[in-house]
Amino acid sequence: MLHPMANELLTLPDGRVLEYSVLGSGSGLPLVFHHGTPGAVTAPRFLQREVLGRGLRLVTFSRPGYGSSTRQQGRRVVDVVADTAAVLDHIGATSSLVAGWSGGGPHALACAARLPGVRAALSIAGVGPHDAADLDFFAGMGTDNLQEFGSARSGESALHAYLDTQRPALLDTTPAGVIDALSTLLPSVDRAVITDEYGEDVAASFGEALRVGIDGWLDDDLAFIDAWGFDLSEIRVPVHIWQGELDKMVPYDHGVWLAAKVPGAKPHLVADQGHLSIAVAGVGRMIDDLIRAK
Repeated sequence: MLHPMANELLTLPDGRVLEYSVLGSGSGLPLVFHHGTPGAVTAPRFLQREVLGRGLRLVTFSRPGYGSSTRQQGRRVVDVVADTAAVLDHIGATSSLVAGWSGGGPHALACAARLPGVRAALSIAGVGPHDAADLDFFAGMGTDNLQEFGSARSGESALHAYLDTQRPALLDTTPAGVIDALSTLLPSVDRAVITDEYGEDVAASFGEALRVGIDGWLDDDLAFIDAWGFDLSEIRVPVHIWQGELDKMVPYDHGVWLAAKVPGAKPHLVADQGHLSIAVAGVGRMIDDLIRAK
């Protein structure tokens, strides 16, 4: 059975608890999937099918502050490397593929730069660095994200107040509720995929992410507008960058920028796709690219 996923808890060396899940054969190469913002250990069923159908293991975990994972206040993007290493060590894996969607994109790139044993990496509609001199971080974002990141720039208190107002609409929602809550961020091509199974999975992920509170969401946003803690020039493994031109959550220019700055990146800049639709339509090819690259 692919869904719901069987989540487990791992106690880390610093005493924090990390909520994680592993699906697939114990002999399969792990594909570590870093969820979006907000998000959690729960992976969409279409992703589960594509990963497991290729004989890989799907490894996911809720970043600190999401779901049952203990908060790590002040965390940076690069801090995900130690948590990923702990999960892989716990399951006895010495090599892996890594992928991240949206807010998971920078975390996948951090693993590509710093995590031993990574064979290839994938960033799907991943956000670029806030402090990049040649990237207009805000250009092309929908109103909700402009307000969210504008609050983040004003400081933790302002961001906390903003996210508190957003949480109720995402905590116990439906596919239609997701569309309503994210109305300024969803072009028609994205709205079209939030139906039936995938819409239910998005709603479930939001609910799991935020059921305890907003700490994970808060700390993700603060990490994105701060220095990531690693340099893209450190990356020495194959990286595929996927970005849709119609994306209003993470605008197209972010993908263009990353494709130009990640050493040896393979760009996939798609004219007719948005933030969600790009993965729904292309995840099989994305995973095949990772397998070939390894």
